[in-house]
Amino acid sequence: MTRIAHCCCGSLRAEATGEPAFVGACHCTECQRRTGSPFGVGTLFPKEQVRTEGPSKVYKRGSDSGRKVEIHFCPDCGSSVFWYAELYPDFIGIAFGAFADPSMPSPTVSVWETRRHPWVAFNHQLDRFAVQPEIDDRDLEQLIHGAANDRSSMA
Repeated sequence: MTRIAHCCCGSLRAEATGEPAFVGACHCTECQRRTGSPFGVGTLFPKEQVRTEGPSKVYKRGSDSGRKVEIHFCPDCGSSVFWYAELYPDFIGIAFGAFADPSMPSPTVSVWETRRHPWVAFNHQLDRFAVQPEIDDRDLEQLIHGAANDRSSMA
């Protein structure tokens, strides 16, 4: 399966093959500002499964956890479409809403719950973390593949 994400005007695109390795909701202040919404929803795909095309402007910033993120957005319409995060060096993040696809999988994780607006609620079960969990490669594999039941060591 091929999924195509793009900006509002269609100039900046990300074409991903297969299913996302991970879908998560983030309530950090940076995601709130990036999306103009009370939280952002992002997908992670292995870099080798994504092809990007079109001009982009790059905004490099720190994250609430202190790690670096490089966001690519359309220079014409301003939509952020994809990013590279220091935390996930083998993956490319793609904005969930840029797919505009109701068949996309639901988020399985919610991070930065300490900054979640109190009226935001999800109607399904997901793993919740007060902040961005400190994770190593093993923990990342568990998050991606949903194999971990006890995530207390990552909180």
